[in-house]
Amino acid sequence: MRVEQQPAYVLHARPYRETSMLVECLTRDHGRIGVVARGVRRERARNQRSQLEPFQQLSLDLLMKGELATLRAAEFAGMATRLTGDAGLAGLYLNELIVRLTGRQDANPELFDLYGITLRRMAAGEALAWSLRRFERDMLDTLGYGLQLDMDVERDEPVDPDASYRYTPGTGSLLARPGDREAIRGSDLLAFAADTCPDTAGLVALRRLMRQVIGFHLGGGELRAWRVLGGAMTRR
Repeated sequence: MRVEQQPAYVLHARPYRETSMLVECLTRDHGRIGVVARGVRRERARNQRSQLEPFQQLSLDLLMKGELATLRAAEFAGMATRLTGDAGLAGLYLNELIVRLTGRQDANPELFDLYGITLRRMAAGEALAWSLRRFERDMLDTLGYGLQLDMDVERDEPVDPDASYRYTPGTGSLLARPGDREAIRGSDLLAFAADTCPDTAGLVALRRLMRQVIGFHLGGGELRAWRVLGGAMTRR
């Protein structure tokens, strides 16, 4: 099947055979796909290879056959997105998260749009911690794993902003026991549900919560980017 002018982002690329690359892409209408870009590692194909870098929105012509597609043409679409330093590391984290949590050829236009919005937020200088938490929350929602943030699922009543809770993946928010070091303030859960950035302590607690939830959906696994981002922050 031929696919033309398909909006896409490159998530990851690696060498494939002698002169080609295997490129993992997030597309609007076909979800995450593996694309073979033939001959792009040759010296004369330098310009074509430079198009296949992360974070840039592309328009791809593809030949879809089986699990892998073959790249026929690629061109830039829209404004270039520049992510450097910590923003670049955060962008690579988004890419790994998508690769690990999505299946190939499972269309998700909402996720495609969310990814583009998040890249633009980070490029514009939005606080990275908040950008990442918003993306994690909304990505899980597009995958059918939406968080239950504003209800105490055990008591079947709204979360109390003055109380503390433990979030249990697959279940939801439960009133925390006194002294629970993993507890999160009800006010932070409600802020997250309302898409309002909490204070610094709240962002730290939300980062811990989201790692727990994502780890649950990875079957107990971890992301390489967690260690990379943690190391970068430690060196600061």
